[in-house]
Amino acid sequence: MLASSLTDTQGIVAIAAAGAAVVAILCCGALAASVRRLRRAQSVVLGPGGERDLIAHAAELDEAFEALRDYSEQVSETLQARLAEIEDSLLAGISNWSLVHYDAYNELSGRQSMSIALLDGTRSGVVISCIHHRDQARVYAKRVLQGVGEVDLSPEEAEAVEQACGVSAVGDDGRQPAG
Repeated sequence: MLASSLTDTQGIVAIAAAGAAVVAILCCGALAASVRRLRRAQSVVLGPGGERDLIAHAAELDEAFEALRDYSEQVSETLQARLAEIEDSLLAGISNWSLVHYDAYNELSGRQSMSIALLDGTRSGVVISCIHHRDQARVYAKRVLQGVGEVDLSPEEAEAVEQACGVSAVGDDGRQPAG
């Protein structure tokens, strides 16, 4: 009787349904394994943070990148301000100088008199002249603003300022060429 019930229409439908159920169970097992692999891969990306999804994770990453961008802009602005302060400080320091030796009294005393120009980045500063004579020496200082003396400069002092400003043939470092 079991054999006759399997060959009639109801039996064939039952066998087909059982086969479809087995296939469905196998598909469900395969899908469950696939979901498990996907969750493991997702936990590698998302970290062990409980119930989060990719959208929430992407939103957190976006917020973190925004905060990092804001911080970077803040640091950049601070560094730009500090760099401007440093550049201003460098302009105020002595960056151009020149020394001119000469014989002030045409006595053939070995060119012992000298004028030195000490200028900053704006070509402002001071010219100091030491005039040597046989039995005395005198020291003078004159202020220079943007390459021009506040008081009339002697030809030697003017030469020292010109050399310090790079007007005449001197090296980039403000030094007079040897010779």
